[in-house]
Amino acid sequence: MSSPALSPPSSTPADAPVDSPPSPLKRSTLLALCACVLVAQSMVAAINLLIPQLAASSLHPSATELLWTVDAYVIVFAGLLIPVGALGDRRGRKGVLLAGLALFAAGAALSALAASPALLIAGRGVSGAGAACITPATMSILVQLAGPEHRARALASWTLAIGLGGLAGNAGGGAVGQFLSWRALFWLMVPLAVLLAWAVAVAVPRTDRSPHGRPDPRGTLLLVAALVALLAGIIEGPTYGWTSPRILVLFAVGAALTGLFTWYALRSPAALFDPRVFRSRRLRAAVLGTATGFFGLFSLFYANSQYLQYVKGYGPAVTGLAIVPLTIGMALFPKVATRWQAASGPRPAVATGLFLIGAGLLGASTADAATPYALYACWLLVISAGTGLCMPALTVGVVSALPAHQAGLGSGLGTSAREIGAALGVAVTGTVLAVHAADARAGSFADAMSPALRTVGAVVLVATVLVTVGYRTGSGGAAATR
Repeated sequence: MSSPALSPPSSTPADAPVDSPPSPLKRSTLLALCACVLVAQSMVAAINLLIPQLAASSLHPSATELLWTVDAYVIVFAGLLIPVGALGDRRGRKGVLLAGLALFAAGAALSALAASPALLIAGRGVSGAGAACITPATMSILVQLAGPEHRARALASWTLAIGLGGLAGNAGGGAVGQFLSWRALFWLMVPLAVLLAWAVAVAVPRTDRSPHGRPDPRGTLLLVAALVALLAGIIEGPTYGWTSPRILVLFAVGAALTGLFTWYALRSPAALFDPRVFRSRRLRAAVLGTATGFFGLFSLFYANSQYLQYVKGYGPAVTGLAIVPLTIGMALFPKVATRWQAASGPRPAVATGLFLIGAGLLGASTADAATPYALYACWLLVISAGTGLCMPALTVGVVSALPAHQAGLGSGLGTSAREIGAALGVAVTGTVLAVHAADARAGSFADAMSPALRTVGAVVLVATVLVTVGYRTGSGGAAATR
């Protein structure tokens, strides 16, 4: 018997799909959707390993332009997730997914053809908009098609694809950085997106549109602007200083717009989403846990590539492959987590998984030039096991807090938490590295990486306590919606 946290909300509408055994079509649908989200997520990480090549390229980008080449994708991606998820619920999830793949390909082509940093940044932003369409649409379709008995397993596969996307980005970006031109990475994305669009057209059925809700352009504008201001402040904080006027203004604007959106949404008869869903402690805990897991994971991604190149002396291609141990736990433990959740509820898997991520980061913080790679890989396996245990339960926790007809909105909310957590992980790690004057010398970077990962690991462990308490006291039911 499924636990209450794994069951759909009691407010599931009558037109929701009826539970049925999985079919070959559903298996092909799952593979197509997971491939889409893996590719979209991979472009968050891939560009990082190409920064040295871009800096020396004929584009001659400034330091600020390099920063925006990396950040434009993330900011547009995270800023549009919630409104695009809601749009898919209303207008058709498969159509939004296909439109997202088209935008992703167009942005990649523009980046590959860019003759100036401005065009490269614009291309990255267009691809980020495509990724914002792809990610919530894929999860929403899975929620609609999987049925209550198979939803947890399907979302575990989707979560695995998210994690594998980060690893694929590291491996692919490293290989391109060592053997090809940076433009090759973007050119490869174009036929790949076309192939994925064909797979979606053939293997993914259309799902019922939500009969609830109307377009909310004012709420959408307020929420997107708030998220963009917040993310820009987080991402640029290490560069300009957390107390600089530029960063303080961005945070102030983000806070003001968030407050204005909340005020507007509470009074609107057709708001983008009802902020009162956050009355659910379980939802708050799931969102915090999701952000915490990706906070730790992307802190590791950021420090790992530099540690392996500066301290261990690996080339870009080997660096990309050296993080592959993270795939093992992500591939093996979701099945364990699904059975554990069915028997004991989500709380034990969430608490254990987040604890392992924090402990693994503390272990990795002891690495230096003399540390054998085999020992370093063991800490990666600990983090991997933690991610595989907690992320499926956290994903289900966010989605199940909303009615099934709002699955796209729930996906956008959960993925926004992932991206904000990832941005914070990179920002905090970058700040601590800068405080300790890390550079490309082996000893210097190793000395700085240790306090950086210790700081992130400690934050993850503290957040784990808060998430665990939230799961103990929270209600598993759906929040009230209009």
